[in-house]
Amino acid sequence: MNSKLKLSRRDFLKLVAAGSATAVGGYMLSEYTPWLDYNEQSTKTWTAQNASAPLMTLVHYATLAANGHNTQPWKFAIREKAIQIHPDYARELPVVDPNHRELWMSLGCALENLLVAARALGYAAEVTYPEQADFIHVQLSADAPQVSPLFEAIPLRQNTRSSYDGRLIKNEDFAQLQALPLEPGVTLQFAANPAAMETFLEYVNLGNLAQYADSAFVDELIAWLRFNKKEALASLDGLYSACSGNPQVPRWLGRMVVAGTKPQQQANADAAKFRTSPVAVVIASESDDKVSWVRAGQVYERLALKMTSLNIKSAFLNQPIEIPSLRGQFQSAIGLGNSLPQLLVRCGYADAMPRSLRRPVEQVLIQGTDK
Repeated sequence: MNSKLKLSRRDFLKLVAAGSATAVGGYMLSEYTPWLDYNEQSTKTWTAQNASAPLMTLVHYATLAANGHNTQPWKFAIREKAIQIHPDYARELPVVDPNHRELWMSLGCALENLLVAARALGYAAEVTYPEQADFIHVQLSADAPQVSPLFEAIPLRQNTRSSYDGRLIKNEDFAQLQALPLEPGVTLQFAANPAAMETFLEYVNLGNLAQYADSAFVDELIAWLRFNKKEALASLDGLYSACSGNPQVPRWLGRMVVAGTKPQQQANADAAKFRTSPVAVVIASESDDKVSWVRAGQVYERLALKMTSLNIKSAFLNQPIEIPSLRGQFQSAIGLGNSLPQLLVRCGYADAMPRSLRRPVEQVLIQGTDK
């Protein structure tokens, strides 16, 4: 659940000039062929496809949730009147998320989407959290449909990694964010004044300096970057460059740029984006276990859907939480007391960016489930 590298057009042009004209020309020819229709696939991804199969439809909405590096680290089992959400450890991030903390928060985001969609489609849901088993169980029963603005926001929500326009969030909207219903043990801490924002930014900078000095982190990031639409359409996952407003390039060129990024360069790029954001918020929890991570993910997704319904954009900047040596310092610096920071998000107004892709429901179902 981290930000993608900012590739400047200046760097792009320099590298193209240095590269082989034949290789770049061949790439451009293949990239802009009409059969590579990213918009068509994106529309298909974000549109419900299984109206005649309601539980499949619920899984579809769950797959549209936020998740780290767009790894989509989940599997779903459809049982009689129930859906289970399982971790897919084959899609883990061992460098940035060695304890699977962010993986389980991703499952919490999927759970929240599923619960919001279940209410809209006429189900009441009872959740069994992963205390005994290594999955989330959602038991469903018939109920009156309750369509909400949060449900309507599910296909519109995105992690908007661009610069924002700097406008302050409207007072009435900010009040709604502060009044968001929470999960047990989970809290929100907002920063909306310059001093608090600079404290947050100080630790984002430190996190960037540490991560981009770590070759294993950079290698893992590159593995999940999709530098052009051909890669994005082939994998249906990962961080697609166009979703961050970056130019599409061949993989060899994108890898060269990311691997050559200086830590201070990345820190400066994220700092510039952060300073266009009028508000930041930390999602924190009293404990640091699977149940707490799932509940923190639920609260984040709920917040993201609420912001989407108010036309507020958001993006992760989790660097100071992902570095163990910085996490406790960050916790103390922002006055969280005994609560543990789980996610850091910047918020503001901006234009929507191209949307990321998701694997179809059929690819994330555990075989042998009742559809």
